[in-house]
Amino acid sequence: MSSDLRRVTALTLDLDDTLWPVRPTLAAAEQVLARWLREHAPATAGGMPPAAMLALRAEVAAEHPHWGHDLSAIRLETIRRALRRHGDDPALAELAFEAFFEARHAVTLYDDVLPGLERLASRYRLVAVSNGNAELHRVGLARFFAGSVSARLHGVAKPDPSIFRAACAVAGATPAQVLHLGDDLDADVAGALAAGLHAGWICRPDGAHASADPLAGAHRFADLVAVALALGA
Repeated sequence: MSSDLRRVTALTLDLDDTLWPVRPTLAAAEQVLARWLREHAPATAGGMPPAAMLALRAEVAAEHPHWGHDLSAIRLETIRRALRRHGDDPALAELAFEAFFEARHAVTLYDDVLPGLERLASRYRLVAVSNGNAELHRVGLARFFAGSVSARLHGVAKPDPSIFRAACAVAGATPAQVLHLGDDLDADVAGALAAGLHAGWICRPDGAHASADPLAGAHRFADLVAVALALGA
């Protein structure tokens, strides 16, 4: 049975695949990075097709498990290692990463996101809590949020309970007063419930998991506008 949402005074929200689809965004950013390398580090560009870069990224992640919560560190070290391996200047890594990172923020919001956030932010404090490295001001959504908690800065990723509790502290509310919204049944829904929050699974009708069932105690919403309607916002 789903929890009672009448006690909710604040919301925490996941970003990637909750407010925008992340795969097309990352694919486009990878293309930007490839073009940058072709212009500034042609030896690396020639020797590191997408499959090779992906394999190198997996290698870096395996060697640095303590970076599991920091996708930026993994990406930057992957670029640096690729440059060094192919005889280009590894000092170019930060400029290359910034080209990728800027493109990573060229997101296409789901249609419900802006109207949903407008309604929710008018009544509740909103806090972003994400395992990714997107930044609210770069995607133009900072005006809706009271703050954010990222796995990169917090030191651990969802579903660790501490990142949810940190987000509650930013929201100025207890876990029992907070509804977390996200697309991932494990990281978002199970994680929030384990930390004592209410959990809302954002499962759009055309999503990959639309036929799945939410976890016991969680709420299922088609989009952010549906959340606002359920909360009377």
